Amino acid sequence: MYLHLGNEFSVCINDIVGIFDIENTTIGKATKELLERAEKEKKCVYATYDLPKSFVIVVKNGIEKIYISQLAASTLKKRL
Repeated sequence: MYLHLGNEFSVCINDIVGIFDIENTTIGKATKELLERAEKEKKCVYATYDLPKSFVIVVKNGIEKIYISQLAASTLKKRL
């Protein structure tokens, strides 16, 4: 099964490591560093052109990607 993240992006639910709310999690230093590192390493995929509300960490075949979505984390969790 796949989870639709917005626009034309979907990910396999078996590959999802976590779904996080951007406002609540980016307060911490570790999360900021994770997102900055992913951005520098070009591992971020933007599934939105709007204000992002959540991010989803996906690992497929040992490759990590972070999807930034305009959908709320609660909405994505309900879709699961």
